[in-house]
Amino acid sequence: MQRRESDMKLILAIVNNDDAHFVNSSLSKAGFFVTKISSTGGFLMSGNSTFLMGVKDDEVDRVIEIIRNNSKKRVQKVPFDMKNNGTGFSQPAETVTVGGATVFVLNVEDCRHL
Repeated sequence: MQRRESDMKLILAIVNNDDAHFVNSSLSKAGFFVTKISSTGGFLMSGNSTFLMGVKDDEVDRVIEIIRNNSKKRVQKVPFDMKNNGTGFSQPAETVTVGGATVFVLNVEDCRHL
């Protein structure tokens, strides 16, 4: 099956591992086919899951809403060793906001199921 660029989008969604199961199961229950890849990144180099989905143009908002509803931001303490600043002395721990999702929506020029 082949689709034109105007018919389809590729969604890449990077989600905190704490939310990945909820995102994955909610997308699957809604009928979307999802590929999940383990990934690492961000300021804390923590575990993430990257979701890949090919969807029709008119399904993009629905997918984003499902991801939004299942990806929660949370506050986490920064480990002491990350605040060393090269001085050899750790600074008091601070908190940062983590979680949520980063979503990229890309045009698809061609898609073939072989």
